Order: sequence, then C-alpha cells, then structure tokens
Amino acid sequence: MPRIIIKSKRGSLILIGILSFYQIVSAAAPAYAMHIMEGFLPVGWAVFWWIVALPFFVLGLRSLTRITQAKPELKLLLALAGAFTFVLSALKMPSVTGSCSHPTGTGLGAVLFGPLAMSVLGSLVLLFQALLLAHGGLTTLGANAFSMAIVGPFVAFWIYRLVMPTGKQRLAIFLAAAIADLMTYLVTSVQLALAFPTTTGGIVASFAKFAGIFAITQVPLAISEGLLTVLVWNWLANYGRQELETLNLIKSENG
Repeated sequence: MPRIIIKSKRGSLILIGILSFYQIVSAAAPAYAMHIMEGFLPVGWAVFWWIVALPFFVLGLRSLTRITQAKPELKLLLALAGAFTFVLSALKMPSVTGSCSHPTGTGLGAVLFGPLAMSVLGSLVLLFQALLLAHGGLTTLGANAFSMAIVGPFVAFWIYRLVMPTGKQRLAIFLAAAIADLMTYLVTSVQLALAFPTTTGGIVASFAKFAGIFAITQVPLAISEGLLTVLVWNWLANYGRQELETLNLIKSENG
C-alpha cells in the first residue's frame, strides 16, 4: 500500500500549515491573476498558441499513461503535484504597479515526473482556474499553457539536471522552481509583446514594458516559491520516501 500523504497525520498537518501560511502571505489583497485574461489576445495569436501547445499536451498524455501503467502506485503523488500547482498558481500578490503576480508551482512536478507530464497537469490546472476562478480564459488557454505548463516545467527539469551533478539536490530543486517561475513570466511578456508591439519601439519596447510590470514582485516571489518547494520536497523525503525511491530521485535506505 502506498505510504504517501496519509501515513503521517503530523506530516500532513505540517504541509497544510505551510501552504496555509503561504496563501495568507501571498493573497494580501484581491487582484486579477497574471494569466492572460479571456479575450485579451487577438484571435490570430490565441489560435497560434493553441496550435503550439497542443502537441505538448498530446505527448504529455502519453507520458502520463506510461507512468500510471508502469507504476500505478505513483498516482497519488501525481495528484499531489497537480494540487500543488493549482494552489500556488491560484494565489495572488498585488504589485506596486497596480497589477499582480503569482507563483506557478510547476517546478516540483517537473522534477518528479518530467516536463511532458506537467504539460498536462498544468494545462488542466489552468482550465479549472479559467472555469472556476475566472483566472485566465479559454481562448487564451493555449498561451497560458505554453508559458506556465510547458516552458516553465521544461526549464525546471533541465535546471535540475544541470545542477544535480554537484550533489546538492535541494539547491537544484530551489533553482528549478525559482527559475521556472521567472521564465514563465518572461515568456508571457514575450507573448504580450508579440501581440501588442508599441508604435515607437516595437516588440522590444513592448516586452520591456510588460516584463517591468511584474519584475518588482516576481523576483522575491520566485525565491519564496523555490524555498517552499524545497520544504515540500523535505516533507516528501520523510513521508513519501518509497515513491521518491521508485522514481530514482533518492537512494534506497537499503541500497
């Protein structure tokens, strides 16, 4: 029987406490989330990003099928990765510019299951948020999925792989989560700049404008997301060790 999550009441309470504290701190005031809102993108760009994102979603479905068929005991851990992304990306932190930013939560799942699996989990999270929380939208789902559910997880996965040879796993996880968060916003800024270039400076000036809106809040937010991801990883290492050993992410205590 899987030991994940339900094995320790104390461990579950610790994780709930961490996430609750993070939500209180991050949701300081009502604001619209950074997901590109419904109808904001021109039709051509909305269709373009849907076309770009769909192949990754299809490949992600195949990846999830292989994971669940080969290792069905990991289904609860998959659900945890999706829930972690949903909770963090639903949080909102107002910016001094009058807009707001939010964490993404995709780094943990990318480290656990790879970026293709997270392309599906992240896209489903964005879909539910668009339908239930009015974060983002259906026409802009392709663009939001590309930045948060595709680019972010791929960046997290490769950052983790690049840092792991140093033997500092927690540093690798921190950097993977933090840099994936930042890259999501950089890609979103590129998407907005392409759709709305300025009349004077073009795409470059537009990118600087959009990226600057979120820079002040997003850098410390990315750092805090990295730290929280490390805390959740430590919790998993203690209470879901068997699953991490199955994924070859930590060594067996008997090996």
